[in-house]
Amino acid sequence: MALSALIFSTSCTGNDFFNSYQSVQQGWEKDDVKVYNFEVTDTVQAYQSYINIRTNNAYAFSNLFLIVKMIPPQGDVTVDTLQYEMAKPDGNMLGTGFTDVKEHKLVWKTPLKFNNLGNHIVEIEHAMRRVNEVQGEVVLKGVTEIGLQIQ
Repeated sequence: MALSALIFSTSCTGNDFFNSYQSVQQGWEKDDVKVYNFEVTDTVQAYQSYINIRTNNAYAFSNLFLIVKMIPPQGDVTVDTLQYEMAKPDGNMLGTGFTDVKEHKLVWKTPLKFNNLGNHIVEIEHAMRRVNEVQGEVVLKGVTEIGLQIQ
């Protein structure tokens, strides 16, 4: 098992500038904002960025709405409201994986260029609600991990 974990970690991070996942136990709570910190040392390089979501069969929606905030060490904070397709019209989940767990690699910003050197913070929260309901989902069931990947 340790060998498979080692192969997985080295095969997925070869071109990554930053790659981090955070797990959730019983679904992703609305107030559980995921925070990622990383140090930028190059403002010339262009990156590709992804939000990686792992879901299981308990995920009941065909899409996913996220609010992603990037906080640079100085300058303007950017906030993106994003929508992603998570399932086909027939209900089969998109993403990769052979079991009930699916990995969804969702494009965030491509190309991503940083204007400032120093510590950057990215915050990710879900903004899901059911059709014709004002109240958002308090717990988004079926989400097991949320990741940020910058290549």
